[in-house]
Amino acid sequence: MSKVIAVNSGSSSLKFQLFQMPEEKVLASGIAERIGIHGSNFAVTINGEKFTAHQDIPNHDVAVSLLLESLVKHGVVESLDEIEAAGHRIVQGGAYFKESVLVDEDVVSKVDELSELAPLHNPGHLICYHAFKHALPHIRHVFVFDTAFHQTMGPESYLFPVPYEWYTDYKIRRYGAHGTSHQYVGQRVAELMHKDFNSMSIITCHLGSGASISAIKNGKCINTSMGLTPLGGIMMGTRCGDIDPTVVYYMMKKLNCSSDDMDTYLNKKSGMLGVSGISSDCRDIQKAKAEGNERARLALDLYVNRIINVIGGYYMQLGHVDAVVFTAGVGENDYKMRASIMEAMQEGLGLSIDYETNADIHGESCITKDDSQVAVWVIPTNEELMIARDTVRIVGLN
Repeated sequence: MSKVIAVNSGSSSLKFQLFQMPEEKVLASGIAERIGIHGSNFAVTINGEKFTAHQDIPNHDVAVSLLLESLVKHGVVESLDEIEAAGHRIVQGGAYFKESVLVDEDVVSKVDELSELAPLHNPGHLICYHAFKHALPHIRHVFVFDTAFHQTMGPESYLFPVPYEWYTDYKIRRYGAHGTSHQYVGQRVAELMHKDFNSMSIITCHLGSGASISAIKNGKCINTSMGLTPLGGIMMGTRCGDIDPTVVYYMMKKLNCSSDDMDTYLNKKSGMLGVSGISSDCRDIQKAKAEGNERARLALDLYVNRIINVIGGYYMQLGHVDAVVFTAGVGENDYKMRASIMEAMQEGLGLSIDYETNADIHGESCITKDDSQVAVWVIPTNEELMIARDTVRIVGLN
């Protein structure tokens, strides 16, 4: 038996699970939310009991410290030396990594180099890795890449219509993200529907602070919404998603700003925050909408519209759809958003919505009725389990 910690750091969150492997028993799990956002909090669950701490978490360093301290404080481990390996989610693996790898200095250097393709993620991943390496110097680490699952896309999906030399010389292409999550919920919905994952057509919607949608056919990803970086695709918490490229250089002239300034505008001041002027968090925007805030309503309507445009395109590419899956922070927890998205595609997909179940979900649930032409599910993602499995395989633990 081995204790393995799976670390999943996002742009504004840090989730973890400590597993006893190979039994896949969860010894502890937790999350730091709204990192760098007012109202942040930390929670850890041990044997069904949840311990919370409401405090400012200004960065990922602080989140990692809270995580490790909680394991000893609550008696999950007597010493951090009991942890034998750590697996880390890495958003961008670029052209370097097509599968999970054991971490060494060269791997760290390449992930750092790729930070320009995932500026809100790879730096945070490395901060977490270095913090864990400092606290747990005796263990081996594995990097599990979000981009790996999307490597099955064909060139018609991953290439951009730009000079071909940009791809051959600079590796400019669609890499996608959240691949571990898309793979997990795709496999899980097949299990729940008692069907073969390798014979299904599925659209998976990972909707959180960062968000992406994937089309899965016969067990393989054939398209995904994020592009070269996590800035591409649908509208997100602070990221604009796909826009007319002319907007970039047009506004650089109007604002007399640098490329770094524009990067900040598009990555950190756009999306839900940019349109609503309130927050990057859907919970805050839903509250403002209920209070009559017009820009909050507009932000939510725009979000829904961008999502259904992608789902509609993937429906045509797949030919038919067996299931649509919602997962991640917004997808799992915002029943109003799910209802809005389903209503917008109700006629096109022949959905028969189960509003009662949608509004009162506990764990994994189908939120359409039996006569629905396409089944819609809510499945909490478990990237950490996928990370732990890969870590055990790569490190060679029994």
